[in-house]
Amino acid sequence: MAIPLSGAPAAGAPAPDWNGPVPPDKIVIDVVTVNGSGCPQGTAAVAVSQDNTAFTVTYSEYTAQVGVGAEPTDFRKNCQLNLKVHVPQGFTYGIAQADYRGFAHLQAGATALERARYYFQGMSPTEFVDHTYKGPLNDDWQATDKTEVGAIVYKPCGEFRNFNINTQLRVDAGTSDPKKTTSFITMDSVDGNISTTYHFAWKKC
Repeated sequence: MAIPLSGAPAAGAPAPDWNGPVPPDKIVIDVVTVNGSGCPQGTAAVAVSQDNTAFTVTYSEYTAQVGVGAEPTDFRKNCQLNLKVHVPQGFTYGIAQADYRGFAHLQAGATALERARYYFQGMSPTEFVDHTYKGPLNDDWQATDKTEVGAIVYKPCGEFRNFNINTQLRVDAGTSDPKKTTSFITMDSVDGNISTTYHFAWKKC
């Protein structure tokens, strides 16, 4: 059965009380595989926060677009990451919250979609959570997917299961004129300031 997530704006939302005892040792994450039109090889990077409470994924070529200058397949981009999280002995983790950020330039009449889910290898995926945006828009966007405390899925203690992240960006020209205009949504970052953040929920085994 899929685990429900709730989609909500990130701004102004208080962080839920899901963080238990945090492992004292530094967490290491290896990127096992990267697949998808939104993350060509070498364009996605993963980093763990200093306090072990979250990790970030930064993309450098993750843009969906329609209109002038866009290829017919550019309206939809996706990325699947397969990660190996090295967890200190005696601990396990789940994902309590995911924060997605990017930039959108949408003409009047155009729409865009950001979709995401994640799961441990061999376990049921979370449901897809969609965030939609409507033109005219020329601004940063930010979205948060939260899991209720009681619904957080933890990696089974003592088992080796990689963590999978599936994301997708789409743009629809709608009533805008794709022969004269361009609309796009991006989750990439030229300067490294835009990233996706996944917040750990830790538990002792």
